[in-house]
Amino acid sequence: MLNEYALELAQLRADQERDATISAAVANMRCSGSDDCADCGCTIPAARRAAYPAATRCVACQEQVEREVYAR
Repeated sequence: MLNEYALELAQLRADQERDATISAAVANMRCSGSDDCADCGCTIPAARRAAYPAATRCVACQEQVEREVYAR
């Protein structure tokens, strides 16, 4: 009886871990940025998108936003 319970718990944990991994992968795909900067409309370089796929701003615009945020 105890072994069956332990086996069920282990299977439940494995299922939860699998579901969490799948959910994280789907969320990561949905968080991808775009090819164009949200602020200036310029094309975000491929190197930036490769380094940070969720980028929505070019480097110059992101630096400006960070300056404004950290200057407060």
